[in-house]
Amino acid sequence: MGKKRKVPGVNATSSADIAFMLLLFFLLTTSMNTDQGLARRLPPPPDKETLDKPIDIKKRNMLRLLVNLDGQILCGDEFIDISQLKDRAKEFIANPRDDEHLPEKIEEVVPFFDGRTMICKPHVISLQNDRGTSYQKYLEVQNELAAAYRELRDDLSMMKWNKKFNELDEEHQKAVQTIYPQHISEAEPKNYGDKK
Repeated sequence: MGKKRKVPGVNATSSADIAFMLLLFFLLTTSMNTDQGLARRLPPPPDKETLDKPIDIKKRNMLRLLVNLDGQILCGDEFIDISQLKDRAKEFIANPRDDEHLPEKIEEVVPFFDGRTMICKPHVISLQNDRGTSYQKYLEVQNELAAAYRELRDDLSMMKWNKKFNELDEEHQKAVQTIYPQHISEAEPKNYGDKK
């Protein structure tokens, strides 16, 4: 009988290098889903005295928004489409016609603006979602509210200084924010109804 032939061994030293190169290639060429979020600066926590005092807000100074689990938006007493939300919020925040059903205006001295300026300082947009509301709908509502403030601030900045709000220096931005302060209150989500 003949001699048994030896099977030559496979050199596996470069296998790890090849696996690493393939892993690196796929990591660099694959797009990954990124989480969506909101860029918000949270207010500082209230002091103890503020927590003990009840907050009394006049009905005309509050815009109630409820978003149900089907994504429908109840603005005040009527259902509106998401495309209407920004304009409704802008009208509420600015109260351009001094409507008695919209937030009351108060006189305030604002730097860079001549004399006293009438502003809807006590306004609050109260937002509440159903626990079943989709995160996408929550983001859409938040984006529309942020756009309402941004557009009002941009319009005022353009009218006064011919620049957009984000192009202004910090002092000028604070003046515009005094006229259009952002007051959005979010309540804890509740179960308003179940899908059947």
